[in-house]
Amino acid sequence: MATIFGSRDELTRDAALAAPVRSYPRPSRLAEPLRLRGAPGKALLALGIETVGDLLEHLPHSHRDRRDVRLVADLGVGEEATVAVGVRGVTVRPMRDRRRKRVEARVFDESGPLIAVWFNQPWIARQLGEGAQVLLHGKLRRRSEFWVTEHEVFGDGGAPVHTVGLVPVHPATQGITPARLRGLVWDSYPRIFDLVEPLPAGLRTAERLADRPASVAAVHFPDSEPDERAARRRLAYEEVLLLQLAVAGRRRTRREGRRARPLAGSGALVDRWRSSLPFELTGDQLRAMEEIDRDLAGERPMQRLLMGEVGSGKTVCALFAMLRAVENGAQAALMAPTETLAEQHHRTLDSLLGGHIPLELLTGSTPAGRRRDLLARLASGQLGLVVGTHALIEDPVAFRDLTLVVVDEQQRFGVRQRAALDRKAPAGLAPHALHMSATPIPRTLSLTAYGDLDATVLRELPRGRQPVETYVVDGARARARAYQRIRDEIADGRQCFVVCPLVEESEALQAKAATAEYERLRTTEFREQRVDLIHGQMPARRKQAAMEAFAAGEADVLVATSVIEVGIDVPNATVMLVEAAERYGLSQLHQLRGRVGRGAHRSLCILFGDPKLARLEAIAHERDGFRLAEIDLELRGAGDVLGTRQHGLPELRVARLPEDTEMLVRARDRADALLRADPRLERPEHVLLREAVVARFGSELDPIPA
Repeated sequence: MATIFGSRDELTRDAALAAPVRSYPRPSRLAEPLRLRGAPGKALLALGIETVGDLLEHLPHSHRDRRDVRLVADLGVGEEATVAVGVRGVTVRPMRDRRRKRVEARVFDESGPLIAVWFNQPWIARQLGEGAQVLLHGKLRRRSEFWVTEHEVFGDGGAPVHTVGLVPVHPATQGITPARLRGLVWDSYPRIFDLVEPLPAGLRTAERLADRPASVAAVHFPDSEPDERAARRRLAYEEVLLLQLAVAGRRRTRREGRRARPLAGSGALVDRWRSSLPFELTGDQLRAMEEIDRDLAGERPMQRLLMGEVGSGKTVCALFAMLRAVENGAQAALMAPTETLAEQHHRTLDSLLGGHIPLELLTGSTPAGRRRDLLARLASGQLGLVVGTHALIEDPVAFRDLTLVVVDEQQRFGVRQRAALDRKAPAGLAPHALHMSATPIPRTLSLTAYGDLDATVLRELPRGRQPVETYVVDGARARARAYQRIRDEIADGRQCFVVCPLVEESEALQAKAATAEYERLRTTEFREQRVDLIHGQMPARRKQAAMEAFAAGEADVLVATSVIEVGIDVPNATVMLVEAAERYGLSQLHQLRGRVGRGAHRSLCILFGDPKLARLEAIAHERDGFRLAEIDLELRGAGDVLGTRQHGLPELRVARLPEDTEMLVRARDRADALLRADPRLERPEHVLLREAVVARFGSELDPIPA
């Protein structure tokens, strides 16, 4: 290649230096719109690219190593390679079907001639004038015929960026190719030096980080793998530092915003309730209650995340907190994401209360007359405890003195929905908040999406929980054995769940699938057993009746959708059968498995799916929910595990979790140190850093007015 182009390093630098001499970079130039017409323009918009700045921030996801430019004479048949050649002539020939064209270019280098071939791209002939210098990447199919997959023409001393060296591969979409994106980025290459550097010089020195423009340039067009890794590390560190500053700001805002009403622990109600419980609390539950009590005793609003294994007793801890509010003459509310879960919580809490304290349920299905009475009692303060769904945050709902809120499966609520419940507290006061999650959250995510909450973990299971054997099976023979095992369990007086495939597109389709399976099973495999059905499209009364019947032992098999994922407690159920298990995430499968093994009998979870699928292998061999959460994160990534939009977890463009966890921890410590020294990032050396946090994650560094 040197005989035609010189070295790649020299040419890349020469091309940058050959750009017109400009005045000192102006950041506003990054806001210039990209004007591409037709499909490419629409494709850029689909990728979120509207300006030059957006384009430069659209980083490649990988690089192809094409540093070895070969001589024509050294190519072997079937070998993929890059060659640097000159053009002698071009011919366009019709192919056999006469509709398609074949472009043949006679090319050469110092070692010999070659025929370069493109299929059905006749316009390429117009690019290849005689004497043009071209880089070709493709495969030698016959001794003298080179089928081209990518090419680049250099006639004006430009630098090879498409087909030689470490070639960037940018995320693309229909209407625009990675090669076209590479060309656009290269055309905008001089603008990289307009990029603003948000990190203070002292911080970059301490962390041994290059400046931002050089790092962006090296991520797009690196000269070596170490250069690319160092540049990506620098940009990843910046990203997680900005995130940790935003999280720290949110945490401080919650703590320094409105004050909460302190809830002293007199014991008048809570102690009597605890002594009436028919079971012994675990050590983890007792520790959680102590932490909750410490939070409630102060004027700073409690913001605690209570997470733990399936069946670890989170509901008891939540009721403890709610009764503390009632003990102080205040009100408490528990909000659940679905009617089924809210109804289950209502039954569980009512059972734990023994009917001694009024507790009501408010959902979209609550009858109008009962709803009017319930709202009046909440507004007057006569009703101290309520469980509900999103119905709790509707405008007509008013509390006299809402002092504590419990949000169950809080990751399934948006930030605004949780804030709407907070606003039901008396003017000038914030409620204490206890967030519950039955999905164990990996440490990495607890530092990001939940970094503004104090966390309590329940690992210890109450006495009486049984281990659940898990099998992943497939095929007609395995299905016959599974049904026979269920019939054997029923003959011994036990019960079983059959969960139908998850249909993400529509709850109605999922309900239809469950109904069809219910009809099939009750007339075939379980025609001699009692079979019932529950799904999310049923009226609330019908769902409640089905659950109560199953809990009372009036049905042997409950065919269900994933509405039974959380909150269902039937100790006599010993088999969980899940159809099309590959459609579920690990956390969902672990939740479903947790519906059995809750009594005195050994239990079984049967998953129909591919036994070689990684997450099904994991669930079959691992019982620890926290370890499964880590595996889920490794397999799917942070955004998919939590759902970026629901949880306020921003999409990370450069950092990779969980690989960059150590960097995330280091960035958290650095963020805490920065905010201790400069709480609002107002010092001159921090102004650009503050602007970057606000631009990337929103303004979380200012206090929320009361």
